[in-house]
Amino acid sequence: MPKIERPLPPYMQVIAHIRDQIDSGELRAGDLIPSDRNIAQEWGISRATAQKVITALKAQGLVEAVQGSGTRVRAAADHLHRSGRDRAASVRRTGRIYTAGEYARIVSAELAPAPADVAEVLSVQEGAAVIRRIRITYNAENQPISASTSWYDGNLAAAAPKLLKTERIKEGSWAYLEEQTGMTAVYGQDRISARMATEQDAQLLGIELPAAIKEARTILRDANSVAVEYGVSINGNGRESIYDYDVS
Repeated sequence: MPKIERPLPPYMQVIAHIRDQIDSGELRAGDLIPSDRNIAQEWGISRATAQKVITALKAQGLVEAVQGSGTRVRAAADHLHRSGRDRAASVRRTGRIYTAGEYARIVSAELAPAPADVAEVLSVQEGAAVIRRIRITYNAENQPISASTSWYDGNLAAAAPKLLKTERIKEGSWAYLEEQTGMTAVYGQDRISARMATEQDAQLLGIELPAAIKEARTILRDANSVAVEYGVSINGNGRESIYDYDVS
C-alpha cells in the first residue's frame, strides 16, 4: 500500500540534532549550544526559525539562557522522564536507549506466567510462559529514577537468548529482538496514569511510603499489529514528562 512520506519541518530537524547531541553526551550540562545566528548559518535557515529551535529546546527543559554567556544545556536535563516513545526514538536516532549519565541494572530476566493484561497484549493464554525482564534505571548520582518490566512472547526465547540474561542490552531489548528475529516495531502507544506506590514500587525506586508515582504502559507493535514488546514503567515524584509536537 502506498505510504506518504513527509520530512520533518527544518526547525524540527535541528531540534532532533541538538537533542541527539545532548542524549549522546556530546553536549553535557553547562555546555553552550550554538547561537541562533550560528544555527541559521550552519543549517541555512532564517534567524527566526533558528530562534524557534532554541525556544523549543527551552520549553522541553533541555537548555536555559544564562545571562552574559548564551544558552547552555541544563543541569536538570537528566531529571526529565523519558517515555516509551522517547526511548524508541533514541534507539532509532543514536543506537542507544539511555541518555548520557544514565545506566540500568537488570534485576531479573526469566520465563514467568503471563498475567491477564500481559496475555491480552501478547495474544497468549493467561498463565502461559512469557519472557519477563525487570530493570532499574539510575542517574549519574546512582539514584534510581525509574523501574520497568518488559514482557515478550515466550516463543522468542530461542531466537533471542539475551532476553533471558541479566545483562544490559546496549541497543535496547526490542531493537535486539528486531535484529534477531526481524520483528520490526513500527507503532507504539503509551498509556500514562498516576497511582499510589506499592511496597514493591517503593523498594525498586528507593522511596518512602506513602508516595504517588507515575506509571506508563507502552506497547510496541509491528506492521501486522503483533506486539513486539509490552512494557510497564514507573517513576517517582519530581520526574517531568515533556512532549513536543508540530502544530504547523
